[in-house]
Amino acid sequence: MVGLRIVGVSLAAAAVMGALPASAQFFMKSKDLSGSVVRGDEPGVAQPLPGATDKEIKAGLTWTLRAALNVAALQCQFEPTLLTVDNYNAVLTDHRNELKESYDTLTAYFKRVNKTAKAGQTALDQFGTKTYSSFNAVASQYNFCQTAGKIGRAAIYTPRGSFGTLAQERMRELRNSLSPWGEQQFPRYFYAESRVPRLDSLCWSKKGEWQTKKCGPLDFPPPVGAVSLAQR
Repeated sequence: MVGLRIVGVSLAAAAVMGALPASAQFFMKSKDLSGSVVRGDEPGVAQPLPGATDKEIKAGLTWTLRAALNVAALQCQFEPTLLTVDNYNAVLTDHRNELKESYDTLTAYFKRVNKTAKAGQTALDQFGTKTYSSFNAVASQYNFCQTAGKIGRAAIYTPRGSFGTLAQERMRELRNSLSPWGEQQFPRYFYAESRVPRLDSLCWSKKGEWQTKKCGPLDFPPPVGAVSLAQR
């Protein structure tokens, strides 16, 4: 009977845990960063392509997602379970044709809107540089890496020819991940503060008493249970 009770409790706990969101690599509960579907020419989504056709806009967005997953493969290796390197390499293989078509479309666009082929190539190179640098995640590396890991995994299950559609569906989420967010389930965290008072003789009497008139109020010991708020 005791064994049956233990099994019953375990199954109940598993059922409850199954109803909860899966725990993430960095937070007990991550910020919901999902966003709306985009075309690719919305402000802040991809580098502007003035005068671009719908096909060229989608090509720019497709190449932007490839660049973001490349950045993640380079920056997120500190957490191997995200599989950002493996996912990126799989994307290059599975979606090779669509990525080549997107790059060719962008190349043709920059040649079309510039006076010379050389100027077009320069503009294409600048587009690539700006796209890569737009995924600077210094302040929000955990969020970016976690989100890029999820999107990279989704990409390897995306049918060939639909990588651009995935970019339209998930780019807003990826951009949202560049804003820093902390723990959402338990936004308060406790920290131990290491602090000592001034020890120079000016602040202490011969009896070992703190001299408030000379050194101000004694800010020691620090308050117990000091609390800071994680950003919501």
